[in-house]
Amino acid sequence: MKFLTFPITAAITVPTKFAWTKPARAPAQACPTIRGPARTIVLAILAGTLALSVPVSGAEAPLTLAEAQRRAIERSRQIPAQDAAITASREMAAAAGQLPDPVLKLGIDNLPINGPDQFSLTSDFMTMRRIGVMQEITRSEKRQLRAQRFEREAEKSLAERDAVIAAIRRDTALAWLDCYYAEALAAVIAQQAAQAKLEIVAAEGAYRAGRGSQADVFAAHGAQVGFEDMASEIGRRIRTARTALARWIGDTAATPLADKPALDVIRLDSALLDTELVHHPEISVLARQEQIAVTEARLAQADKRADWSVEVSYAQRGPAYSNMVSFGVSIPLQWDQKNRQNRELASKLALADQAKARREEALRAHINEVRTMIAEWENGRERRARYDREIIPLARERTRAALAAYQGGKANLTDLLLARRNEIDVRMKAVALEADVARLWGQLNFLSPESEGMTRAGVPAPAAANQAKESK
Repeated sequence: MKFLTFPITAAITVPTKFAWTKPARAPAQACPTIRGPARTIVLAILAGTLALSVPVSGAEAPLTLAEAQRRAIERSRQIPAQDAAITASREMAAAAGQLPDPVLKLGIDNLPINGPDQFSLTSDFMTMRRIGVMQEITRSEKRQLRAQRFEREAEKSLAERDAVIAAIRRDTALAWLDCYYAEALAAVIAQQAAQAKLEIVAAEGAYRAGRGSQADVFAAHGAQVGFEDMASEIGRRIRTARTALARWIGDTAATPLADKPALDVIRLDSALLDTELVHHPEISVLARQEQIAVTEARLAQADKRADWSVEVSYAQRGPAYSNMVSFGVSIPLQWDQKNRQNRELASKLALADQAKARREEALRAHINEVRTMIAEWENGRERRARYDREIIPLARERTRAALAAYQGGKANLTDLLLARRNEIDVRMKAVALEADVARLWGQLNFLSPESEGMTRAGVPAPAAANQAKESK
């Protein structure tokens, strides 16, 4: 029974992804001696197994790159953290735009502490029980600037959210592509390993017939062991790549990957990088930081005009005396603006200049980095096309020529193995080169979040900084 069930299992588990895999024969073909009831039983088992396998294969839909990115964004906890930061800043902006809370003031004035009226609240005409309210009148300009400062913080958190989304999409794409090309390398190795098994059979047959040497047999076995070792290394790389992908979207060990995306098109135009990369999330974060610094400079400028405080109080005296009402105004005396308010404003303006310089320098560095990546991507595409057009066909023809010469007795097995090893090296280099091109494509294509509903932060207006400087 074990012998009968083996072909059934093979027919189910053989992956259809690799074109070189030979289809397993049906049990009746594998065992032509099965007749009558036994044949009927085997066919029934095969039909039942295939029927059970249909929903399983349907459930394991190939994982596309876009689906992997969608899952990664849904699974991420960084985005809710940024949403919480945005909410916190906006709530603080609403609070900062209000007047300060009034101050309730309670007290006893002129309480005697000795003599016949000691500690009496009603005997002395100067003793008063006082209750009052003091309110700081913060000018609307200051309150608006304080609220604006926290609104800029919210916008900065929003830009950071965009940067997080872009990073998730980019890193997920790189992990997906690493998985895809690791499995592509495994496919190349498996194809060549299958050919190596045939060469072992041929070498052993030629040796038994006296047309080959024992060295050829050992060479064929050595090539097979080499392919097995390479397959083991590639298997480790596949597991590592799957682990990296699982970090973003969860367990993917049993999920097949869909076809690769089109790697010949990117969203960026190298001639318009100066304007396109202004909206890059990381640059937008620095732009919002500059806006925060400019707003703080304007707030420091507004602080050169002091806020007044108004106080009203009611004083109750003894029953023989009249009650009293008092009111007053408190005005801070900025008697040393040269060494206090002016220096604070100068500090804030310097921080605004620092933030602007950091943004401009980061933009220049980013433009240079992206241009370099585009050049490398274009060069990689050119080289990959050369491999498809010339290098791989030449290596394949060399292998065919070596095989024909070996079959005709004009070359030994070593020459054939050398040609085949050259072909496998060329194919692996082509896959590795395409993997590099794909990684560059992923880094260039997912610089910014492009999904619907995702915002894109802008750049600060330089007029605000100039206005603060002119006020100084």
